[in-house]
Amino acid sequence: MASITDILTRARPRERTVMVCIRGDLAGEAERLTAELARTSEDWEPADLTEVHPGRELAAQLKTVREQIKAAEVPFLLRYIGDRAYSDLLAAHPSDKDTELFNSDTFPRALIAASCVDPVMTEDQAAELFEVITQGQIKALFDAAWDVHNSADVVPFSLAASALLAGLGGER
Repeated sequence: MASITDILTRARPRERTVMVCIRGDLAGEAERLTAELARTSEDWEPADLTEVHPGRELAAQLKTVREQIKAAEVPFLLRYIGDRAYSDLLAAHPSDKDTELFNSDTFPRALIAASCVDPVMTEDQAAELFEVITQGQIKALFDAAWDVHNSADVVPFSLAASALLAGLGGER
């Protein structure tokens, strides 16, 4: 059996990466093109069998925008900050409500800033970031930061990985 010294030597804090598209304008353009493609497909009645579907050009534009969105995704690496630092962070952002663990206005920004090791950011920079990304993206960052501090699962289950491995001759 391993000693605690051996265990501590091998131990590493939990990490999680969240991809954030920093080009919200592109997301809006993809939504517009998707809606236009749906309308075009519903309304199109070809004059003859040789007519090219007008949605082909829209689909090509949508493909280009999706590639641009993928290129505009930035990884945010969040890491567990340790028990004492996490406890201190919670204490620094108390809720004024007895039913809440923390101040929901200040703690998410503080936890994301404290947990994000790449890119490194201050709370003020996190606040600036929150002004240009969506609430959904903020939630994804907070959920990841919360997860690296509170999740008991070491290895999340992946149905896709299990299915792919099963297709490789029953390996699991």
